[in-house]
Amino acid sequence: MSDMWRLLKLLRGEWRWGLAGVGLSAVVSLANTALLGLSGWFIAAMALAGHGGPMIEYFTPAAAIRGLAILRTVGRYLERLVTHDATFRLLTRLRVWFYTRLEPLAPARLQQYRSGDLLSRIRADIDSLETFYLRVFVPGAAALIATPLMGAFLAWISPRVAGVDMVGLALAGVAVPLLAQRLGHRPGGEAVALRGRLTADIADLTRGFAELTVDQALASQMARCEETGVAQLGAQRRLAGIGAAGSVLGGLVAQLSLWLVLLLTLPLADGERLSGPDIAMLGLLVLASFEITAPLPAAFKALGEIMAAARRIFEIADAVPATRDPARPEAAPRRFDVRVDGLTLRYGEGQPNVLEHLSFHVPQGGCLGIVGPSGAGKTSLLNVLLRFLEFQSGAVEIGGVPLGALEGETVRGLCAVVAQRTHLFNTSIRENLLVARPNATDAELHEALRQAALLNEVRAMPEGLETIVGEGGRNLSGGQARRIAIARAVLKDAPILLLDEPTEGLDAHSEQAVLEALTRLMRHRTTLLVTHRPQALRLADKVLNLGVCYGTSPP
Repeated sequence: MSDMWRLLKLLRGEWRWGLAGVGLSAVVSLANTALLGLSGWFIAAMALAGHGGPMIEYFTPAAAIRGLAILRTVGRYLERLVTHDATFRLLTRLRVWFYTRLEPLAPARLQQYRSGDLLSRIRADIDSLETFYLRVFVPGAAALIATPLMGAFLAWISPRVAGVDMVGLALAGVAVPLLAQRLGHRPGGEAVALRGRLTADIADLTRGFAELTVDQALASQMARCEETGVAQLGAQRRLAGIGAAGSVLGGLVAQLSLWLVLLLTLPLADGERLSGPDIAMLGLLVLASFEITAPLPAAFKALGEIMAAARRIFEIADAVPATRDPARPEAAPRRFDVRVDGLTLRYGEGQPNVLEHLSFHVPQGGCLGIVGPSGAGKTSLLNVLLRFLEFQSGAVEIGGVPLGALEGETVRGLCAVVAQRTHLFNTSIRENLLVARPNATDAELHEALRQAALLNEVRAMPEGLETIVGEGGRNLSGGQARRIAIARAVLKDAPILLLDEPTEGLDAHSEQAVLEALTRLMRHRTTLLVTHRPQALRLADKVLNLGVCYGTSPP
């Protein structure tokens, strides 16, 4: 219930559209019920009049039938228009809301999640919440409005018929949906979890296709995807079966209610208490009234899936960022040397220290090379300097200003990063460069590419700056992708440069080109260079070995 209440609170920004959709849905249901009932009365009365029965006034009911038909058609169109517009607005707000809570968690709090699983949460899980509004909230609220009005009208004609209809609607609109919700809770949660796992497995398969092929693990990964897909399909089949059973039970209740109404009203067909057309009208009104509750069993069947998706979203939204900005941040420093004194870092309580009593000083414009075995904390150190991780003890200063006294955005604005894995968006080279400086001119882009030793290669491409780099930069070589990252750093023109394995995985020719570009980029910038490559270490003034230098004095 707490998760459902949170979902309802998220509707607050679109409450006018939501209430309009509920009202229109109730009006359409009542208009459809009244149209069927009045049509039944009119056809029966006209048939009796044609066989010598009492004459009826033709024009009024005929006009009412036309009016109800128009109201139902227009109302249904407006209801679809309003509810779908409200849904799209809501999904937009939900994605923005979710992203604003996701962004501060990166990267420290998101390391435990697979990228494919995060994609499933921000796309498929939020899409699942559409069902909550369209198939649960709107029909449920409309039923709460339409059912009492229907009961009051029937009670005005026949209290017995009204009682039968209300009992039937209670069974079809409350008991059957609650049963469907109870039965669908477990398979719904399983379907959502399996969907996230399948998305993550497929992402691993596509991104690591080459490595899996080399390691002869492609078949096992494909089998894993197939196994997860079959399990997800099984959960979806169980949900579909529950929804179908709920619809059958709702229809059975409607038919039983109709027969019970006929048994109650046929003995009264003496022309004084109830006429034949009245009985036809009551029977059809009762039968049509179950349209009000017809969507509810299938909707409540999906509640387990909806709530599981909501919990996955709230799990991320409620996570506490690894770092918090100070209440009164300091201004950006005027000099850009980096000092670390007695730094100790661990990822969580009870876990071993990743860095312990680490101290060093990099003067402004200097370069410190950082080496050490895998797991020694090299990348973690860079994440501390970027304010992605919070350390437990020690001090870190930039230009004499404590790192914790600066806002994260301020710190990251002072730093440019060139990493081993350069993320390139599936768009043009131009757009990938403009990430660093959105208002850069073509001349500035060309100069950045020239300093990155990539300008001649880009000019040789048929589309030049408009060349599409492909998903993950697959249309470029590793060296070209790395030099685009260097060009971004040139455009950003930050005073501190963090290089994380910038030449790892490159051939000798590409490595030399990247090193020449880095040499130009590092001039007059404070640089921390993480690398295993001896050629890259030649760029450093001093070298810090994290494998042996814990607790030593600054190099």
